[in-house]
Amino acid sequence: MSSPLFRAKRPSTPLAGPYGHPLHPMLVTVPIGAWVTSLVFDLASLVTGDAGFLAKGALWLIAIGVIGALAAAAFGFLDFLAIEPGTAAYRTALAHMGLTLTVTAVFGAAWAWRLPGDAVGAGQLALSAAGLAGLAAGTLGGRLAYRYGVRVADEVTQAEGFRQS
Repeated sequence: MSSPLFRAKRPSTPLAGPYGHPLHPMLVTVPIGAWVTSLVFDLASLVTGDAGFLAKGALWLIAIGVIGALAAAAFGFLDFLAIEPGTAAYRTALAHMGLTLTVTAVFGAAWAWRLPGDAVGAGQLALSAAGLAGLAAGTLGGRLAYRYGVRVADEVTQAEGFRQS
């Protein structure tokens, strides 16, 4: 029988990505990049005479981020299934999942709030900034990988990259 750590390093299904190369961390770059750029567009819309195109661009970027976050969450959930309940890694994964899904909901609300208009108000800007601050929950994902080794290749496999040729 394999240990909980061994099982957490292996994909629960081939859909989660191959051993040592999970898809979830690659996919999270989509919502992070889209949402950061949406805030840049929002701020730029405050200092330009023709703010409409920037506000529309931010609206699209928020939508792309929400869709990307849901895709990343699906693959993250596949990785979550491999973690043994009752462990520190499991509790960390639960917190990570809950917080990042909350951030996704915040951006979903930000998107819905913006639909009627071409301008960005202070409240909408504050909601986007709060959503970005919530992305700090991603550090829990880093803890899962770098501290607990979830879906990271074992040290014997990693050692291949450090042999002198």
